[in-house]
Amino acid sequence: MTPVHFSFTSAFMLGLMGLAFHRTHLLSALLCLEGMMLSLFIALALWAMQFESTVFSAAPMLLLAFSACEASAGLALLVATARTHGTDRLQNLNLLQC
Repeated sequence: MTPVHFSFTSAFMLGLMGLAFHRTHLLSALLCLEGMMLSLFIALALWAMQFESTVFSAAPMLLLAFSACEASAGLALLVATARTHGTDRLQNLNLLQC
């Protein structure tokens, strides 16, 4: 395993473990998701550069566009949650409550 591959794998796993074990606030969950998406973006960009193929050159930009859409939807949910419930703590949220 190369050091570059190890660093991106460890960055993704750190984001995944943060999402799995540190679920107190919605903002921290969104930041863990963003870290995972950015590590995937960099890994996909380096993979496309390694193969030197024009077929895979648009894939990292597509992933980055989806990541930006995910971030904007997450921030909109964060603002809506903070306005209705007064906090972004995930333990205070109940899906059965309107």
